[in-house]
Amino acid sequence: MSKGVPYTDLLLEMLSIPATSRKEQMRSDFLESNLKGIGFGVKRIHNNLLVGDANAGDGRPQIVLNSHMDTVSPVEGWNRDPFVPQVQGEKIVGLGSNDAGASVVTMIAAYQKMQPMVEKVLNLMLLISAEEEVSGANGISAVLPYLGDLDAVIVGEPTGMCPAVAERGLMVLDGEVIGRAGHAARNEGENAIIKAMKDIQSIAGLEFRDLSVWLPRPGAQVTMIEAGTGHNVVPDVCRYVVDVRSNDMYGNEALLEKIRSVCVANLTPRSTRLKPSSLEEDHFIMEAIKSSGFNPFGSSTLSDMALIPFPAVKMGPGESARSHTAGEYILTSELDDGVALYCRFLESIKEILVNNPLSGEQ
Repeated sequence: MSKGVPYTDLLLEMLSIPATSRKEQMRSDFLESNLKGIGFGVKRIHNNLLVGDANAGDGRPQIVLNSHMDTVSPVEGWNRDPFVPQVQGEKIVGLGSNDAGASVVTMIAAYQKMQPMVEKVLNLMLLISAEEEVSGANGISAVLPYLGDLDAVIVGEPTGMCPAVAERGLMVLDGEVIGRAGHAARNEGENAIIKAMKDIQSIAGLEFRDLSVWLPRPGAQVTMIEAGTGHNVVPDVCRYVVDVRSNDMYGNEALLEKIRSVCVANLTPRSTRLKPSSLEEDHFIMEAIKSSGFNPFGSSTLSDMALIPFPAVKMGPGESARSHTAGEYILTSELDDGVALYCRFLESIKEILVNNPLSGEQ
């Protein structure tokens, strides 16, 4: 266990094993074998891999390092096999290199180095999860029941190693407006499209006066609409879809109520589980962010933070703009910095908890 993880080589091997969401078994097999080879005990839950004692029960604050092994499917535009990683100078090019393979391997390296150094003060665990890109039921949601109450989660995503202390949530609504069919030539019926247009105008006119410290105002946009069976038939049904982006001032449930109050449609949420989050200013993780010299920000992109019901921060090597693109890459210098900065962060957390043990009780 004294030898450090060769994280660059590990990343190259990992990227050569396809692992699109819900098809992670082979990559999970590889990572499980690798983690056991390092000397870690591993609990496998579906294709999720958990390292550490989730049931210590000894009063130490419990913190999880979490990133995901799965990728999206490759987009159009790749001029080479996205599943054959290639080193181009300082670049490692391959699907999932930036999102979030770099976070996976640097978290493994940081965990190996720091877990023995912090174990007297906090119970540090490592979770490499699956199905993140589709927010799948067999991803982190399947692992949370095994973890008990957590004091903090550090979610590995490409943020340039700047900590996102807040994240917008997402809710998709299916709206159905009922009218009455009739013949268009005789101006009969009650046009469901006209009724839906009034809903759409009302949604566009919603105001949100309470401002978040970290996140933009909530947004609600009608992005799809469907109605009609023929040019001469007044439609009796119009269906539309609303993309809703929530924040820490207006959660999904509050936004659903607000939107329903101005619409005649029957609005049905596909899910309200992708919730917004915001780290409390007095949480020990926020104190560690400041003492580490990091620049916190609020993120508009989704991650497993949306499914985690505990204080969380999102940070990892790479840049968000590279994710899901043809030619996705990570720099080897970003890997080195990722390991160093994760270690610095964990050292700061340890020092804060040593000096103020009660700050770990949330």
